[in-house]
Amino acid sequence: MTKWVYTFGDGAAEGGAGDRNLLGGKGANLAEMCSLGLPVPPGFTITTEVCNAYYANGRTYPEALEADVVAALDHIGRITGRRFGDPSKLLLVSVRSGARASMPGMMDTVLNLGLNDETVEALAADSGDARFAYDSYRRFIQMYSDVVMGLDHEVFEEILEDQKASLGHELDTELTAEEWQGVISLYKAKVEEELGKPFPQDPQEQLWGAIGAVFSSWMNSRAITYRRLHDIPESWGTAVNVQAMVFGNMGDTSATGVAFTRNPSTGDRQLYGEFLVNAQGEDVVAGIRTPQNITEAARIAAGSDKPSLQKVMPDAFQAFVDISDRLEKHYRDMQDLEFTIERGKLWMLQTRSGKRTAKAALKIAVEMAKDGLITKEEAVARIDPASLDQLLHPTVDPKAARDVIGMGLPASPGAATGEIVFSSTDAEDAKAQGRKVILVRIETSPEDIHGMHAAEGILTTRGGMTSHAAVVARGMGKPCVSGAGSLRVDYKAGTLISMGQTFRKGDVITIDGGNGQVLKGAVAMLQPELSGDFAAIMEWADAARRMKVRTNAETPLDARMARSFGAEGIGLCRTEHMFFEGDRIVAMREMILADTEKDRRAALDKLLPMQRSDFLELFEIMAGLPVTIRLLDPPLHEFLPKTEAELAEVASAMNVSADKLRQRTEALHEFNPMLGHRGCRLAVSYPEIAEMQARAIFEAAVEAGRKAGALVVPEIMVPLVGLVKELQYVKARIDAVAQSVMQETGTKIDYLTGTMIELPRAAIRAHVIAEAAEFFSFGTNDLTQTTFGISRDDAASFLETYRRKGIIEQDPFVSLDVDGVGELVRIAAEKGKTTRPAIKLGICGEHGGDPASIRFCEEVGLDYVSCSPYRVPIARLAAAQAAVAAAKSASKRA
Repeated sequence: MTKWVYTFGDGAAEGGAGDRNLLGGKGANLAEMCSLGLPVPPGFTITTEVCNAYYANGRTYPEALEADVVAALDHIGRITGRRFGDPSKLLLVSVRSGARASMPGMMDTVLNLGLNDETVEALAADSGDARFAYDSYRRFIQMYSDVVMGLDHEVFEEILEDQKASLGHELDTELTAEEWQGVISLYKAKVEEELGKPFPQDPQEQLWGAIGAVFSSWMNSRAITYRRLHDIPESWGTAVNVQAMVFGNMGDTSATGVAFTRNPSTGDRQLYGEFLVNAQGEDVVAGIRTPQNITEAARIAAGSDKPSLQKVMPDAFQAFVDISDRLEKHYRDMQDLEFTIERGKLWMLQTRSGKRTAKAALKIAVEMAKDGLITKEEAVARIDPASLDQLLHPTVDPKAARDVIGMGLPASPGAATGEIVFSSTDAEDAKAQGRKVILVRIETSPEDIHGMHAAEGILTTRGGMTSHAAVVARGMGKPCVSGAGSLRVDYKAGTLISMGQTFRKGDVITIDGGNGQVLKGAVAMLQPELSGDFAAIMEWADAARRMKVRTNAETPLDARMARSFGAEGIGLCRTEHMFFEGDRIVAMREMILADTEKDRRAALDKLLPMQRSDFLELFEIMAGLPVTIRLLDPPLHEFLPKTEAELAEVASAMNVSADKLRQRTEALHEFNPMLGHRGCRLAVSYPEIAEMQARAIFEAAVEAGRKAGALVVPEIMVPLVGLVKELQYVKARIDAVAQSVMQETGTKIDYLTGTMIELPRAAIRAHVIAEAAEFFSFGTNDLTQTTFGISRDDAASFLETYRRKGIIEQDPFVSLDVDGVGELVRIAAEKGKTTRPAIKLGICGEHGGDPASIRFCEEVGLDYVSCSPYRVPIARLAAAQAAVAAAKSASKRA
């Protein structure tokens, strides 16, 4: 019989940290902390399997669940000496979500459940504090009405703000018990007015309403968006955690807070967090009140005049420090903790591996490895390769003039410049138009996640370092300044007011997430230098990986940047990108307009020295590392003008008639150029183009070799081969040019000739093509297009619909389609090796920088991946992780 509910409490638990898939991260860690003997309020977890059953069966629960929940409530009652729904022995509970992957703020929580008009009086009598009791009840009505009944929390905020104003109060904590009773009456009346039914008084009805709301929140829009952004499968589901309530709002000896065992922005080994006296957990992260620092050192550094937890509650603080150290050592990772202090007693409500910036992740992993807490391989595995993007963003140039218009908290590092927008919808619209924006909000909420993703950075006027904006921005690698209280945002007027200046939507500002500054206008930026902890992780990664990492580059700037990031050669030099500038495009157009081979060769003679110079510089930058140069690939019409105005301008500049230019453009027009006269088909039709390029390559290789005193071995790649005879024809021209250059220079040239595998036929006939090809480079961009029969440029209009409807899990142009395109790669690799066992295999599509695709490349046994320069560090780390994972898998099989 399936077990749907797992209990924990009083030093014992039915699950543990290893049951994350079943109990979710929160439930598994609550059970683990219980087993460690830590102070955890007793409770139970309804498993993720119930969530899946709930959706599979038309949002109904398994038959045995109700009885299991009743038994679990009795378990809590035995430990606490209380009974759920019984005013004489009042037990209140919290209901929280908990998926196996951390999804902060994405799903729903209900606190103080079990309160009603009768039990609130019992709570007042039991606690001896009527103000606390009615504060807890109003919180419950507000939270339950929002989460379960669908009445927006802002309705209640308006009532509360009006009441505080009429009573002359500024803070919630100033309201008396009687005043809270008045607020509660207004809340209940609003519920009945808006929803046509009274607020539920039955604790059992409340409990099942909250459980249903948590399961339903798994499919709310913000959770779906978060899963899409973080590649979390829908099938994982969420668990529900029900726990006995402990109260941080029981007066000045009570508090609630969140903390990290190390600084999540920098990785520094210091307790980092915030708390509020006389508050509940939602108050800390919601940004409604400004939280206080946990440690005295942090308070001093922040310049705060509000006392730290260390000063206010020294005993509870010391107990928390001891538990924090113990949990970090136990989990061997930086922990994100939630706690409540109820009348001086510390209770732990959560521990999980803390989200951190890439900079912090590197520092923490390196320090833990050096301390012997984890191995170097584990340190490498701890870093999310994609997170390294965070380190590659600009920072404000220290020499730049700074026109500071505001200060906030440095919530997420990096700097960003953009136009002001005040809504997430506007941020998304601007992103679609190619405009960079800063999302400016009073405070963000989970509903803003799509706008945060679209923005270059986030600025809020409320909230602390652990607010929603701060946590989500750090996870996304977006610069964020939070709690900039001197700024005033008016959504209706569409203005940001600071220091007497008014900024409107569309005005440009810069935020510096490193120091919390908000700057007027655009500010000069610096590219980061990667060293220290990054260098250590990369060194360990390079020692662990098998595959080489090359770059896709054709400009000296890109090539140098890639080398600085550790690229081990060029895997794809797109020669067509070299023809679009100045005199080159003129000569290229002369060649295209030529009516005879003689005239074409005359135009190509003008391009030869330009190409030779390009290749020479690349060979010199790569200093003996392999350089793979792809012969001209796109159709010729791409080099010709498109509009009538452009035609007239180009015709005049080239001293040819506009009619001739127009006729040639029309003659070259193709209905489907992706599958048209391009790649090796151009070289077959116009072999003189391939011959010019081959000569430029060989002459540059000879000159580079002479300068360096070492042999340069170029790799010449023939694109879009589908028939071995195509490759044989072009290769014969390349070989003939090589012989000529060797005779002319008296220098022997070593070189490789290979092809891109980007057509299904080439993959299927790879054993035959390998007779002429000395290497294969998988052009997975085109291979994906030709395998699926879809255009990458047009697929965006429906691929997201496919993903939303569960037809595909990932955009196949972002992450390799392993089952289809990947199978063709596997077939080609295996067949190629049957003909040529030592054939060199690589990948040079955009997938070469995608960690999931790199794992597949390791499985297939490719020799290298090639990616854009800024993704080289990502590929190095992902290749190392893939190699370690493959070795572990092989050892298990053995």
